[in-house]
Amino acid sequence: MTSTNANRLAAGDVLDVLIEKVAHGGHFIARHSGAVIFVRHAIPGERARITITSTGSSFTRGDVVEVLEPSPDRVIAPCSFAHRNGCGGCDFQHISLTRQRALKADVITEQFSRIASMDVVVSVEEVAEPLHWRTRLIATTNREGKLGFFAARSHTVIPIDDCLIAVKSMNISELTARRWKPDVRVEVSASSSKERTIALSPKIGKGKARLTEGNQIVHEVVKGKTLEVSQNSFWQSHINAPTILTEVVLDCAQLVEGDHVLDLYGGVGLFTSSMVERVGASGSIYLLEGSKSATADAMRNFAKNPNVKILLGDVAKLLPRVSNADVIVLDPPREGAGKIVVAELVRLQPRAIVYVSCDPASLARDTAYLKAFGYSLSTLRALDLFPMTHHVECVALYRPD
Repeated sequence: MTSTNANRLAAGDVLDVLIEKVAHGGHFIARHSGAVIFVRHAIPGERARITITSTGSSFTRGDVVEVLEPSPDRVIAPCSFAHRNGCGGCDFQHISLTRQRALKADVITEQFSRIASMDVVVSVEEVAEPLHWRTRLIATTNREGKLGFFAARSHTVIPIDDCLIAVKSMNISELTARRWKPDVRVEVSASSSKERTIALSPKIGKGKARLTEGNQIVHEVVKGKTLEVSQNSFWQSHINAPTILTEVVLDCAQLVEGDHVLDLYGGVGLFTSSMVERVGASGSIYLLEGSKSATADAMRNFAKNPNVKILLGDVAKLLPRVSNADVIVLDPPREGAGKIVVAELVRLQPRAIVYVSCDPASLARDTAYLKAFGYSLSTLRALDLFPMTHHVECVALYRPD
């Protein structure tokens, strides 16, 4: 079928296209008769036959059904479920590892150029082997009680027999051999202390998870410190992420004894656990966090540290209570900090702001806000903490102009 414009494309149409470049979100750009198409399972430079999967007022989506001229970076996915009709998780398994990281760097560069009007040069750093890195995951059961993952952009559950990115201590093959209750979310975690937890919650909605295996609190050891982490508190998913991110944050922050530090969206206190020694007894840390579970964990983790104050609530609403900060560390959720929070950070006039981000778009937006308020990007590092997927972690350092 040949269309003359984007509006005439329809789901099910099959087209031959040239794949142009990577886009934010793990898609790739192709064009056909005036239509911009976001394509999955492609690589830039390939000629491919695609099928249109959905159309909308602003963009069209498609999937590769046949590669006509493959990229030299196309590889056989190690997981048998990593294909267009399979699991929707590891969307980069068909790409060589070197090219995966290059594509992620391209996305970061493009987002900073488009959103922040900045030219940045960054390479995505390899941190570990690409398989068996994930320590927390959410699976789902189908109507027959078989364990699996959602297909891409779908509520269809794809049953699996193993997950190659899960750490081996999860023992996913044993879990998939079980017969589960139909239509539930299965939240699995494995701590650095080899504690496995399993919790069940409704498949749809925000019902509270019910622990069915393991303890409510597990123990994570990072740089010699043991932290208590509840089953429903946030923890970095890559097995090496807590240590690597802590080291990068400390390197950027360059703390000295007596510093007053803000740890925003601080969770159970990952960064605080190492920063508290650097600031010493004469320094202090305010940890601000919106999760009741995580702040309760942090309270226990720093019960013996009188110079660590933990505040529960919306970071944007808590920040006006703070009068000064020498260094600010923030690790916000995917949507980023936003203009209100950024304005509060700048009001405190810290000598350094260290921003940990899992989304290049929100990081670029907040970088533009910081730039407008007089704080320039000094360092940008990108870490491949989500290999085999399009996701990437960044750590950015800002200093006053």
